Amino acid sequence: MSVKVWVAVATALLAVLLVPPLLTPGADSGETSQVRALRVLVPNAPGGGYDITARTAAKAMEDADLLRNAEVFNLPGAGGTVGLGRTVGERGNGKLIMSMGLGVVGAVYTNKSPNSLLDTTPIAKLIEEPDIVVVAKDSPYTSMQQLVDAWKANPGTVTVGGGSAPGGPDHLAPMLIAKAVGLQPKTVNYIPFDGGGELLASVLGGKVAFGVSGVGEYRDQIQAGTLRVLAVTSKDRIQGIDAPTLQQSGVDVEFTNWRGIVAPPGISATDKAKLVEVFQNLQKTPQWKEALQRNGWTDAFAPGDEFRTFLENENKRVATVLKDLGLA
Repeated sequence: MSVKVWVAVATALLAVLLVPPLLTPGADSGETSQVRALRVLVPNAPGGGYDITARTAAKAMEDADLLRNAEVFNLPGAGGTVGLGRTVGERGNGKLIMSMGLGVVGAVYTNKSPNSLLDTTPIAKLIEEPDIVVVAKDSPYTSMQQLVDAWKANPGTVTVGGGSAPGGPDHLAPMLIAKAVGLQPKTVNYIPFDGGGELLASVLGGKVAFGVSGVGEYRDQIQAGTLRVLAVTSKDRIQGIDAPTLQQSGVDVEFTNWRGIVAPPGISATDKAKLVEVFQNLQKTPQWKEALQRNGWTDAFAPGDEFRTFLENENKRVATVLKDLGLA
């Protein structure tokens, strides 16, 4: 072999040794435990709770170098069940996840969806969040008692808007409130919107008498004074929100929403482990801790199989509540 050939071979070997491989830690290879890129499906409109949670988590992971690229996209419809159908249809795709929560559990029943969240691969429960009862700043209602009195006097004309389809948290909360104050849930004039973002315009414009949605979706408008909070559905008052709990307002209801992440069915054990790990690591970052505080969210992390058990129990609970309210 000529000297030139030997030099060429030696140079090539040296390049292999010195140049880092393309599949570095963090790349999508079966030998790594880190996720490089993800598509995040949001099954409601921009500005809703699933959307805010997904975009907040994606940015926190990118800022903390847990993820190189996250593409968040919206596929709204039928209370989240359109997005659920798409996710179930992506069987085996370990690079797609869906932001979801209690609303999708209820929408499966009320929309008679052929798919269930139990058809997906549960990755992580992330947060819990109370709902709030809100009105526009120029609303005649300045207290929960005033609203309840008007509502009981004429339930059909005191409309309530919610950022979820029937069966979702923003629907269940006012139905539970109605039952607690002596109203039949079937008499409630509930107008569903595809997320808190769509609901906001109707509350501000007086198209609904009051709205029910997650606190994180409206914190900016509350601080700006364009929305007035009459009550919060949590057990305790919310820091930074000048409003009593429902129980402090004489309404015996305590209610908490939750959100999490699922992946398509049939993904590999390796892909599932990667996805669970990236959300486990997210919990430790200052970026996520700051987001929890900023949005008024409670850390409720439950990974993988623990989340699946929770979903099984939630399916049973929601079905029971809907039947008790005469809504299923």
